[in-house]
Amino acid sequence: MELGVGLETLDPKFIKRSLLVEVEGVPLISAIAEEWGSLWDFKARPDDLLICTYPKAGTTWIQEIVDMIQHGGDAQKCARAPTHKRMPFIDMFLPKPLEHVLPSGLEEAEAMSSPRMLKTHLPVQLIPPSFWEQNCKIIYVARNAKDNLVSYFHFHRISTMMPEPGNWDQFLENFIAGKVAWGSWFDHVRGWWEAKDRHPILYLFYEDMKEDLAREIHKVSQFLGVTLPDPLLNQIVQHTTFESMKTNPMANYSTLPSFILDQSILPFMRKGTVGDWKVHFTVAQSEHMDKVCARELEGTSLTFRTQL
Repeated sequence: MELGVGLETLDPKFIKRSLLVEVEGVPLISAIAEEWGSLWDFKARPDDLLICTYPKAGTTWIQEIVDMIQHGGDAQKCARAPTHKRMPFIDMFLPKPLEHVLPSGLEEAEAMSSPRMLKTHLPVQLIPPSFWEQNCKIIYVARNAKDNLVSYFHFHRISTMMPEPGNWDQFLENFIAGKVAWGSWFDHVRGWWEAKDRHPILYLFYEDMKEDLAREIHKVSQFLGVTLPDPLLNQIVQHTTFESMKTNPMANYSTLPSFILDQSILPFMRKGTVGDWKVHFTVAQSEHMDKVCARELEGTSLTFRTQL
């Protein structure tokens, strides 16, 4: 869809930031809450593949990996369109004044022929029921809370669709309290971890992907029932390194207008490392986060690495 006249040069400063509205106790961007009925009623198809993450946990990374696997490592086919068009983000709705600029993720998904690859950030309890009814395969990626928080904070700085982040200390407090879009990180990673025993869910960790990308890509291909010979596996590894993704206009969101994502402030793909939290957290904040993580994840077998 073409941008409206003058919209491509719209100054991000004039875009009104989103507010959070609770849906079933989970804070969501107001535009999602307004369209909740149509999202909840979304009709999944049996061969849909759903990619789910908490925001900024490696979503675009796993999307590119899956697309490469599904297209036999053909980078040209994966360059057919930007990520958000190849794999619609079903819970993405632009606020009312901008809704004519881009179709919603839901509209993109409904217009797409099967098999579809779809993306969501929804916690497990808010997933449209049709995904469970159709027994769709789901890939979930989790990232340690500290690095996830840092990445999410910086994303708020460049995305005009997100609420104002406030300063670092305020955002840290809101993140721990679950008062951010898509809710509590703790509930999110725990909810999906528990669901994997009841549904066809592949649960991956960002830190494992950083440690040995080939090993994790092999897991994904097995889950999808695709055999990857070593040369093809290596090709996909090279294509999906952070360095490669960062310069790939079909994956780095540089095709989005700056009034939606202002990459003059920071690139969407900033560092892609494990342990960047050390630059942001004070010792006291780090210790506090460790205690909260231990308390919130107690009783699960879920463990995260905050450094490699």
